[in-house]
Amino acid sequence: MAKIITADEAAAMVSDGDTILVGGFLAVGSPEAICDALVSSNVKNLTLICNDTGWPERGVGKLIINKQFKKVIASHLGTNKETGRQMSEGELEVELNPQGTLIERIRAGGVGLGGFYTPTGVGTPVAEGKETRVINGREMLLEMPLRGKFAFIKAFVGDKHGNLRYQATGRNFNPEIALAADIVIAEVDHLVDFMDPDDVVTPGVLVDYIVRRDI
Repeated sequence: MAKIITADEAAAMVSDGDTILVGGFLAVGSPEAICDALVSSNVKNLTLICNDTGWPERGVGKLIINKQFKKVIASHLGTNKETGRQMSEGELEVELNPQGTLIERIRAGGVGLGGFYTPTGVGTPVAEGKETRVINGREMLLEMPLRGKFAFIKAFVGDKHGNLRYQATGRNFNPEIALAADIVIAEVDHLVDFMDPDDVVTPGVLVDYIVRRDI
């Protein structure tokens, strides 16, 4: 059974230098209460694995503004100009990945794969320094798995056993991110006693803590 905690308690678990994965796509499906608590905690030198750095006023974008990351691994940055500024000024290390490659690296980390080969990025700066191999006549890049200490995800409904269901596009990266961390904390809009198994997307066995929003 997942333990129910507050957003502040979730943020207090994170130490300087930790690697965190955060769900969401431009803050849709992002655990915003936990992100706000992380801003208040002022934990520093984090590595972020996320689809994007959102908007300056929402989600992980607030942590960017507060200069809490030393490195960001993402698929795009364009909606948060502060990310680009910090990168250009040498204040922030940024590793950009094609979006499909990024989510597959996270999935590979979650299911214990040692990596995977993909044609995406061949002949571009994405390929620099990476092992290549010709498979079925096509050149492929070896991409390595990604994992973190914490995964912060957002669900629409959860139960006290940690089972989760997402709402529409709020699902995005969240189910894969829930696989790829040592400690998984889910922010939940509505907490119920029991979910129909047919409604479960992320099983409770993956979820360590729940932060409820319906109180």
